[in-house]
Amino acid sequence: MSKQNLSIKEKLGYGLGDTASNIVFQILANFMLIFYTDVFGIGAAAAGTLMLVVRLFDGITDPIMGGIADRTRTRFGTYRPYLLLMSIPYGVLAVVAFTTPDISQDGKLIYAYITYALLMTCYTAINIPYSALGGVMTNDPKERASLQSFRFAMAMSGGVIVVWALPQLVDSFAEYGKQAGYQYAMAILASLAVVCFLVCFLLTKEREEIKNTSDTNILQDFGNLFKNDQWVVMLLTTVFVLTLIGLRSAIAPHYIKYYVGDESLTSSFLTLGMFASVLGALTTHFLSQKFGKKPLFQFGLVIGVLSHAVLFILPADQVSLIFITFFIANFVHMIVTPLMFSMIADTVDYGHLKTGKKVMAMTFSGHLLGIKLGFAIGGAMAGWILSAYNYVPNQAQTNEALTGIMLGFAAIPAVLLFIAAIVMVKYKLTEGKLYDIQKQIA
Repeated sequence: MSKQNLSIKEKLGYGLGDTASNIVFQILANFMLIFYTDVFGIGAAAAGTLMLVVRLFDGITDPIMGGIADRTRTRFGTYRPYLLLMSIPYGVLAVVAFTTPDISQDGKLIYAYITYALLMTCYTAINIPYSALGGVMTNDPKERASLQSFRFAMAMSGGVIVVWALPQLVDSFAEYGKQAGYQYAMAILASLAVVCFLVCFLLTKEREEIKNTSDTNILQDFGNLFKNDQWVVMLLTTVFVLTLIGLRSAIAPHYIKYYVGDESLTSSFLTLGMFASVLGALTTHFLSQKFGKKPLFQFGLVIGVLSHAVLFILPADQVSLIFITFFIANFVHMIVTPLMFSMIADTVDYGHLKTGKKVMAMTFSGHLLGIKLGFAIGGAMAGWILSAYNYVPNQAQTNEALTGIMLGFAAIPAVLLFIAAIVMVKYKLTEGKLYDIQKQIA
């Protein structure tokens, strides 16, 4: 088996694709719930249910898109064409989803369902091929880990841009009101995302050929994923980790605004978290080379449990300690995330040996389904917890409401990471085992 080393330029080009994805993803994760409750004007419980229903519906399209992408054949490759085709619709729908129409309350809810569903469907159509592209740029496990490290460093760079710039942009358009502020801010950020996708298309290349899968249908390809026990382990781990992200990210602005009690800190708090994520992603390649993927992954989960437990007990006046602990939590999280995607690509080789089928996009679509399932559950839980603990927008919160915010921001995330750490004990694809698998396939 010959190694396929990638240039820094190509790794950076690939990473720009997730900069584009994360510009919108981080807005959805960090600002959509507070946008719906405090700006758009729908209740917390309704917003939570909306986020669950739309994301679960969108999950149905994931394996369909994976099957379509695996069967695509063009002069640009199998997966790259979707970066070109879907980038502009993706940017337009991001703006539309954060536009507040002057209609009735029921009309707003319907509008929110439709626009959010369209945006998430477009996200699927571009992100699944993009994720699969990383698996066919090289067949070397260490190069894949390096590529994913670049990817998530640049993804979190997009996150830094978003969590710092969105509040600033909204404030800069204050004379037009917050509703218009969100719309104009999204127009600027979505345009940047489109440019990043197009540059990603230009700078990347597919090297691994995907064999024709016409002898099976999409449903069979999806069903075959569950014969891959290592993919199932990673899927379950992903659901728990992304439930944490969906929950904590949605409640983070509420945590700063109401528990810490200083809304002006929101931008700096979230920016610090994203900066920590960039550093975590940048160190992942070096650390995984030294310690191996699985041990490093498990270490990140354990430190994540401890840091969230500390966040739960820190009093609101310990702002510096809150910032430091949040930095640590995000640093180790972004060690875990690139490894998770790299390990998903590794399970494709394992599944290829077991089933004789190499379905890269279907594998990533199934993984994205797990991401969306966790993200959906977490986002819905955030809305439901706020409602259950009697949260009232734009007012000082009761002790009951503050307890709900703390549960969603810190306590439940600690439990979710602990469960993920238990599941990961079953993962067995070390680097040495993967090289043996690839030799057998070759």
